Amino acid sequence: MLMAARSDNVRLAELVAALSLGVDLGFGQPMEHVLRQCLIALRLAEQIGLDDGPRAVVYYTALLINVGCHSDAHEQAKWFGDDLHLKSNKYRHGIGVRGAAASMALVGSGNPPLHRFRTGLEFAFSGRRELDGMIAEHARLAGVLAKQLGLPAAVTDAISSGYELWNGRGWPGKLAGEKVPIASRVVHIAEFLEVAHRIGGIDAARVLAKKQRGKQFDPALADLTCERSATIFGGLEALQAWSAVIDSEPALAVDLSGEEFDAALMAIANFVDLKTPYMLGHSRAVAELGEAAGKRLGLPASEVRTLWRAGLVLGFGRLGVSNAIWDKAGPLGVGAIERVRMHPYITERMLHQSSALAPLGKIAVQHRERLDGSGYPRGLSGTAISFGARILGAADAYQAMREPRPYREARSSEESAEALRAEARASRLDGDAVEAVLGAAGHRVQRRPVRPAGLSAREVEVLQLLARGLSSKQIGARLGISSKTAANHIEHIYAKIETTNRASASLFAIQHGLLPETD
Repeated sequence: MLMAARSDNVRLAELVAALSLGVDLGFGQPMEHVLRQCLIALRLAEQIGLDDGPRAVVYYTALLINVGCHSDAHEQAKWFGDDLHLKSNKYRHGIGVRGAAASMALVGSGNPPLHRFRTGLEFAFSGRRELDGMIAEHARLAGVLAKQLGLPAAVTDAISSGYELWNGRGWPGKLAGEKVPIASRVVHIAEFLEVAHRIGGIDAARVLAKKQRGKQFDPALADLTCERSATIFGGLEALQAWSAVIDSEPALAVDLSGEEFDAALMAIANFVDLKTPYMLGHSRAVAELGEAAGKRLGLPASEVRTLWRAGLVLGFGRLGVSNAIWDKAGPLGVGAIERVRMHPYITERMLHQSSALAPLGKIAVQHRERLDGSGYPRGLSGTAISFGARILGAADAYQAMREPRPYREARSSEESAEALRAEARASRLDGDAVEAVLGAAGHRVQRRPVRPAGLSAREVEVLQLLARGLSSKQIGARLGISSKTAANHIEHIYAKIETTNRASASLFAIQHGLLPETD
């Protein structure tokens, strides 16, 4: 029997706090970095006299401020080698000229000297344009997620201004000084103070506050940090960060109904899948396959719903693995393979502290286990693997075969079905689960939605390839058109869907049913 996830009174705070744990790893930070920065931000908010309403804005801004930063991890890894290492530079070098210089020094890293030189030349010609506005786009996408989660406009505005600096030299560089929302200013200084305090204690936090006073940081907040550092940082190390953050939610707690919980999970799953263009829409597709298979197997409605939700969270742990691994075209080394094998465990650790999410994590952590003990992360075998995990394991394997990967093209449905049945014959996948998944895949209504935003059939094809990370030249070769024609299509697509970059176009494609592709 599956353990049904709680469907009533799910706290939104639990969901975004769990997501923040993956965001931590994506920045090369230990888990609970964001939770601690939230607590520091709340203490600062209290010291400046913010009441419950504005403090609630600070609270959710702190938890979501960096959630958009993995959306172009494909491009980050393409140019800089390791997107996790690149983002960790933020705390070593700060935001501004030094941070930009440190990032430029990483162009082509992880490659042989000649390849790195070529990457540097390519970046000089096209990379800067591709990455122009990258940080501002991170903030914008985080604001989009906040809106999808039903948070008020004040939170969306604060998140969208989260990378503006006091001196006006932030991103997108439209605001400065007191025109930057107070929640943005509070969260910005709290984020950097958390790292400084964790590494060097109160003295290091005070030094950073003084150094960036009137530059990155609001001078009044910097002064307050120095004057009341004992109050702001006191006892922080001893706190259970998760419990403290959940218990500190200002104003009335935001409870989600079952339907709202489902919608929030879907929104977050779509965002997580932006991590790599090779897995766009993967979580939703696996969830739907698992749900349909569960119905075919006669599972109770509550268990089917839990299976669907668990399918949506399967990929959360991918946030903690570099795109230098996910998007690599060649074979992986031993260390990289071990990082991949850890991602289900990371998912479980992100979810286990929430009573609403922990049952989903218990299923998700086992979806890569195999009946013969050859799976991961724990090498479970036989009945030690839950039936729900067996169903989602089959659904995940089938869907992965149907999608392109950097080292192979997508397989046909017939090839994927035969490969899945071969896994069952080899006693690696559950035979009943495999047949249920294949039955669900084979009997789904093959429907094409009305093309959104007035896109033509060709533009839909171009959008699907663009979202997968292909260049204009590659798209042209795939579709038998010139690279210039492909580039023109991309311009028209961006104009029609009102965006300017691949990450946002990818999200549009997922949300409008254009990815993953079907036969």
